[in-house]
Amino acid sequence: MRDLMRILRLYGPYRSWLLGGIVLALLTILANFGLLALAGWFLASAGIAGLSSYAAQNAFNFFAPSAGVRFFATLRVLCRYLGRLVDHEATFRQLAGLRSFIYARLEPLAPAGLAGDRSGDLLGRLVADVDRLGEFHLRVFTPFLAALFASLAMALLFAALAPPAGLALLFGLALAGLAVPLATLALGDRPSRHAVALRAAMRADVVDAVQGMAELLTYGAAPAFAERIDGANATLIAEERRLAGIAGFGAAATLLIAGLTMAAMLLLGDALVLSHRLSGPDLPLLALGALAAFEAVGPLPQAFQHLGGMRAAARRIFEILDRPPPIAEPTRSPRRPARLDLALRGVRLRYSELGPWALDGLDLAIGEGERIAIVGRSGAGKTSLVNLVLRFAPYQAGSATIGGVELSAIRGDDMRSLFTVVSQKSYLFAGSIRDNLLIAKPDAGEQALWRALETAELADFVRTLPEGLESLVGEAGTRLSGGEARRLVLARAALRSSPFLILDEPTEGLDPLTEAALRADLDHLAGGRTQILITHRLAGIAEDDRVVLIEAGRVAEDGRYGDLRRQGRTLPRLAALEAALARL
Repeated sequence: MRDLMRILRLYGPYRSWLLGGIVLALLTILANFGLLALAGWFLASAGIAGLSSYAAQNAFNFFAPSAGVRFFATLRVLCRYLGRLVDHEATFRQLAGLRSFIYARLEPLAPAGLAGDRSGDLLGRLVADVDRLGEFHLRVFTPFLAALFASLAMALLFAALAPPAGLALLFGLALAGLAVPLATLALGDRPSRHAVALRAAMRADVVDAVQGMAELLTYGAAPAFAERIDGANATLIAEERRLAGIAGFGAAATLLIAGLTMAAMLLLGDALVLSHRLSGPDLPLLALGALAAFEAVGPLPQAFQHLGGMRAAARRIFEILDRPPPIAEPTRSPRRPARLDLALRGVRLRYSELGPWALDGLDLAIGEGERIAIVGRSGAGKTSLVNLVLRFAPYQAGSATIGGVELSAIRGDDMRSLFTVVSQKSYLFAGSIRDNLLIAKPDAGEQALWRALETAELADFVRTLPEGLESLVGEAGTRLSGGEARRLVLARAALRSSPFLILDEPTEGLDPLTEAALRADLDHLAGGRTQILITHRLAGIAEDDRVVLIEAGRVAEDGRYGDLRRQGRTLPRLAALEAALARL
């Protein structure tokens, strides 16, 4: 129930649309009830009048009830049509608003807070689970409230005509609108929740399979993976078959109760007519009106059987929404310092309370405009240093300042605006070259884009493409070669004027010629910025460049590359080993 109340709170901005949908659904039900009840009375009255004398025929008013029938028929069609429009408009607005709301809550969690989540599962929460919450409004909330108010109104109308009939109708509607839905809820709760979990797992597996298709085919693991997905799909089909059986039970039970209620109305009506407490035409009014009344509760059993799945989808969404962001953001950032010197003193950082220290007492000072190479083995803490300065991960001890201002006092967006990052993992989106460039500077003009491409020495290549800047790069840049993709990332970085340039393994995986050309472009791109090169390789580092060697989250050596290569403790061995590997 707590999850459902939270769902209703999410619907708050759309309460006027929800209210409109409920009112129109209520009018549709009452119009259908009035149509069948009045039609039954009218046909019976007309038949009786036809069998009566000429005077009785003249006394019977054909026009008023026929006008009433036409009114209810028109009202029913109009309200049903408008109800569909309002309900779907409300649903689409809810889905759009909810997805935007969830995405806004996801951003502060990334990347550290989402490191343990599968991309397919996150996509499922943002798309399929949100769609489930939209079904709650369409299939449960609006129909239930409309049925509740309509049932009370129809029972009161019958009670005004004949109190026993009103009680019988209310009892039948309560059985079909409460008892049967609660039964289908109890029966369908587990399979509905299980189906949601199965779909989520299958979605994540399929995304993994598509992304890793080359590896699956290379190692011959595709058949086993397909068998795994087939097994999950067979289980899902079994659960859906179980839910379909429960839906059949709900529909049959509702139909049975409707039939029994109609029979009860005939028996009650017959007794009341014989006792002259009702007229003859009132008997079909009661019978057809009772039958029409069950339109109000008909959708509820099937809707309630999926309520468990809706709650499961809500929990999956709320689990994301309730996660505390890894970084506690201040309300506002202080004024930007005059100088942007970066100083880390005794910094300790880890990603979980029980995890190892990624940075363990790191001391490092980087002056404004300085060029520095940070080297070390994989896992030494180089990437954690980048996460620290970009405010992607918090430090638990020590001090980290920029221009004398503690990093924890600066908002993440403001801190990241000072940095441009080029790495081997820089992502290219499945759009055009222009789209990928404009990520760095959305208001950049045509000339600025071409200047950025010239800086990255990619302009000539783009000019050879038939569609130029509008050429599609494919998902993650699959239509480009490795070197072209890296140069497009460089062009994007050239558009962004920021004080710091971080190069995180930017040449990893490239051939020596492409790597040499790319390093020259990187030097040109750096300009007067503070340049931080993160690498585990020593190739390309000049003799006079400052090098910081990190080991186990601490600075092990710090100095000019030429001096450390001759006099250092670890760097000479790394340089000799890299030279030996290069000769092989």
